[in-house]
Amino acid sequence: MTETLFAFRDVIVASGVVQRLALGMADIAQGGITVVSGPSGAGKSTMLRCCNRLVVPSSGTVTYRGVDVADWEARALRRDVGMVFQRPIPFPGTVADNLRTAVALSDDEVSSLLRSVALEPSMADREATGLSGGEAQRMCLARTLTTRPSVLLADEPTSSLDPEATAHLETLALSLAQGGTTLVWVTHDPQQAERLADHHLRLGPP
Repeated sequence: MTETLFAFRDVIVASGVVQRLALGMADIAQGGITVVSGPSGAGKSTMLRCCNRLVVPSSGTVTYRGVDVADWEARALRRDVGMVFQRPIPFPGTVADNLRTAVALSDDEVSSLLRSVALEPSMADREATGLSGGEAQRMCLARTLTTRPSVLLADEPTSSLDPEATAHLETLALSLAQGGTTLVWVTHDPQQAERLADHHLRLGPP
């Protein structure tokens, strides 16, 4: 029987009079890739951010491993539940500096991480803010992976990438899932959902 990793119960997220998410009941299973899809405004990104407390529900509960996320220490939760955003956010400094933001890494470990996301180790000394969109997204993914998260939340990570960079990220996602990482992947692309999904969660308008 598949273990439930995240459970949403009667969750409402509102900004003033605008509801950003209304979710009566939904579960995300441990293992594999859960694809989250739905129309614009359905609350896909908001749902993802509820998983690691970047967004706090107005009402209802979100649990992770059976414990309300509100009861998790935020730093510990976000180390175990990493996130890659729709648009990459490189920090000032070199690529290597970015990868060492959360964890002390040797040069060999930096090189290995870069190879794992299909980037050349020689890029370690490049300024992170000068990378292309695809390079920056892969670097940000490598940066997130430095803490060895059990779960990776991916908010439309390929929406601004070209087909080649998209293929690289999809291949890496499948490899991570095979290695035991649980991925929760938001996409508007039904073909991508078909390629990646072990489980599929479809949201409707709030």
